[in-house]
Amino acid sequence: MGEIRLSTEGMRYIALFEQLTGASVKDCIIEQSRIIYVIKAGEMGAAIGKNGDHINRVKNTVDKQIDLVEYSDEPDVFIKNAFSPVAVRSVNVTNRNNKRLAYVEVSNKDKGLAIGRNGKNIEKVKLVARRHHDIDDVILQ
Repeated sequence: MGEIRLSTEGMRYIALFEQLTGASVKDCIIEQSRIIYVIKAGEMGAAIGKNGDHINRVKNTVDKQIDLVEYSDEPDVFIKNAFSPVAVRSVNVTNRNNKRLAYVEVSNKDKGLAIGRNGKNIEKVKLVARRHHDIDDVILQ
């Protein structure tokens, strides 16, 4: 996996998040309407806070949607975390035609939620999977 490079803006958002929540951030991806934070494994509770206090404080401060993904060294666990709150049945990471692919199985009733409005959720998963585990594509089954 390559080194993740953060912009100055990204580092500022991480510092702000860590200050407001006490949780450690491994990565921060800034998009127009949202910020995706990759949180250190085991620190999701601190990131969210009691009754969502911490995450809501961050949302109100930055005035953007906040997406949290709990980090894992295991690509399948990381992808499951990225799809949360969608229940993922299985993740199969495989190499095919010199590409690293992740096949993700969710129930039919959860497919729409897994994809998200205008594909936002699946795009988030693809983005973080590529950045953290060199996965070229994530395919829903």
